[in-house]
Amino acid sequence: MPKRTRHVMTATVSVVGALALSAGGAVAQTAAPLDYVALGDSYSAGSGVLPVDLSSPLCLRSTANYPHVIASATGAHLKDVTCGAAETKHFTQSQYPGVAPQADAVNADTDLVTLTIGGNDNSTFVSALTACASAGLLSGGKGSPCKDKNGTHFDDQIEANTYPALVAALRGVHAKAPGARVAALGYPWITPATADPSCFLKLPVASGDVPYLRGIQTHLNAVIARAAAETGTTYVDFTQVSEGHDACEASGTRWIEPLLFGSNIVPVHPNALGERRMAEHTMDVLGLG
Repeated sequence: MPKRTRHVMTATVSVVGALALSAGGAVAQTAAPLDYVALGDSYSAGSGVLPVDLSSPLCLRSTANYPHVIASATGAHLKDVTCGAAETKHFTQSQYPGVAPQADAVNADTDLVTLTIGGNDNSTFVSALTACASAGLLSGGKGSPCKDKNGTHFDDQIEANTYPALVAALRGVHAKAPGARVAALGYPWITPATADPSCFLKLPVASGDVPYLRGIQTHLNAVIARAAAETGTTYVDFTQVSEGHDACEASGTRWIEPLLFGSNIVPVHPNALGERRMAEHTMDVLGLG
């Protein structure tokens, strides 16, 4: 073989080999799965949605909650410490014996944190719904007895207590995982904007108290958004996408189960459809796919 030909072949083999090594290197450098930690209360935990995560039965956590849906869709490595009835204080305090503070799951290697929290602070959701349902039954669905009795009580507590607690909780998460993207989800609509008479048997709230409850939820979501903005957290807003999917809608349309005659063992919480839609909207907002 002529010397020039040998040189050309040798150079060609070298180039092909280099390209192969380069391609192999590119494959080897494929991005690692996200290190994803899910925090939050029963809306994050999917309480009432089957199947139940038996690793922490006290938390009534579902393996079909929105964190699991996100992890499945993105291939993320999920550590789910969500827990039903959690308050913001349970990010730094144990909620139940044997249940560590939720923020203990977050560390410097965490890439993504999602959370829904604040509705249980001051027992806002439970107290407001209980008060308004009781008043609604006594009034036969007429007037606004819950608003007349409680006035700004729930809103005052949200502003005075829940807002600063949210800020502190979010700052604590960022401090433990300074490189992570943190997303705080708002709560999807529980009630419609105005009373639906056909809904009274499922959600026995007086006609004038339906917008009253909606206003309390609006305020809670607003302080979550404000706390998120103050701490460099991404706020996931469900104001528009959950409209028409409240607890008064028919099964298959509603994301939130009603107080009575619903399909979940935990009423007034997201069903499986709601958890999926919460996951999908969160991924859209965060640009995950």
